[in-house]
Amino acid sequence: MAYLLGNGLLEYIYLLFLLLAAGSHVQLVHGGLRAEGLVEGTTEVISHSQGLVARLEGLLVLGNNSDISLRVETVDADEVKVIQAHTLVLSLQSRVFEEMLRNRNRSTLVLRETAECTAVFEKFIRYLYCGELTLQLDQATPLHRLAAKYGISSLQQGLTQYMSQNLATDSLGGHVVGWYQYAVSVGDTALRDNCLQFLSWNLSSVLQSEEWPSVSVDLLMTLLQRSDLVLKNELELFEALEIWFTQNDPDTLTAENVLRLVRYAMIPPCELFRLQQQSPIMTRYHESVRDLLYMSYQFHSASPLHLAKFFDVNCSLFVPRNYLSSMWGSQWVISNPARDDRSTNFQTQLGPSGSDSSKRVTWNALFSPRWLPLSMRPMYTEQGAMQPPRPDGGISIARPRIIITPATSSADFAGVSFQKTVLILTKQKNKLVVRHIFSFHQSTEEVGDFLAGVDLQYRTSEYLVDGSLYLQIIVKPIYQTLIATKK
Repeated sequence: MAYLLGNGLLEYIYLLFLLLAAGSHVQLVHGGLRAEGLVEGTTEVISHSQGLVARLEGLLVLGNNSDISLRVETVDADEVKVIQAHTLVLSLQSRVFEEMLRNRNRSTLVLRETAECTAVFEKFIRYLYCGELTLQLDQATPLHRLAAKYGISSLQQGLTQYMSQNLATDSLGGHVVGWYQYAVSVGDTALRDNCLQFLSWNLSSVLQSEEWPSVSVDLLMTLLQRSDLVLKNELELFEALEIWFTQNDPDTLTAENVLRLVRYAMIPPCELFRLQQQSPIMTRYHESVRDLLYMSYQFHSASPLHLAKFFDVNCSLFVPRNYLSSMWGSQWVISNPARDDRSTNFQTQLGPSGSDSSKRVTWNALFSPRWLPLSMRPMYTEQGAMQPPRPDGGISIARPRIIITPATSSADFAGVSFQKTVLILTKQKNKLVVRHIFSFHQSTEEVGDFLAGVDLQYRTSEYLVDGSLYLQIIVKPIYQTLIATKK
């Protein structure tokens, strides 16, 4: 730097940073002393890095030997904050600050920030001195914005991780929708994708939250096009859209585009009749979805295979989402899942078509905590001695597996493939949320990567809730023409 600080402060701070850098590579021990080894020529390290951090914080708090004043003015407001800082610290931490300070001609640097950023600016500067900060949910985005503006990548990454880990945290009015829209605006793809996945996989709770009306048109359209939405049923989604329409009053084109993404064929015909008679938005935009309603009624009045002769069933209208209602599957809570194999059975409706409303399919589900391929299982000689086919007996590749099969076969299955979807629910911030979704069409796919690498031995496993594995099994009938050929 071209600036000289009086009383040796420049050299002092530079030495502090060198010591801090060194401190990040040594182990802190009681008394500040650690031996590097026990052989001849052993060296020892004295580490008081925490004390140095405290001294740096003291420089900021007390403003000792400050050579730059940061005047933080609030855009469209009269609020002003003045922070006494040090050129060397700011320049070492941020190239943006370094450039700004190099070109200054006064001892005061004027910065203009939004009210939200001004409110947390002191926290932001403290991070530059100490490398840590405390924050609340509503402070995450302004801090992230400041980190992006001033090029503090470590803080950006830390805040992205913080937000991704706190999507399930309760907050007044909700925060995930706002974080998603912020991530889109700043181009943070990791945060955007994490928020979108959380909203999609926990949509039923989102629809009932206070933040649902704040969903933007773009986000709404993105959600409605997905088949992995987790919610009670399609009717729940339509009723939530009625609330969204009331709060947002979209233009005609937007309203029509939104309503055409509803999968009406997944709604029972009696409910469709009711919506046509009682729903204000259905009455207002009926002409926009008339063709979809017509195909849906046809879907419910004839068998799917017969319908396929006259309509293109290879479209999203006839593809179920991940519905939680009992006609689509069952929840399965497995206590002590690492103990032994478990099994259960449940029933689903053959399909969403009205012609299948009285037909039921019984399913058997088997969960094995340590499944092995046949070739990897222990072998037995004629004398009864066990001979493992490999030194470790295959233990290293044993993994959890779930198998879901129909208890009986039926002629009604002709032309239908059942997609089996398993939701893994875990507890985050004292709330059950969907953590993973596994889907497979054929039995050979059930081996796949189901809970691969997950250790279920410990009750404290992040995949267990009070020592139990929470599963939601969903069986979705998919007609043959809808299954994409795998390459």
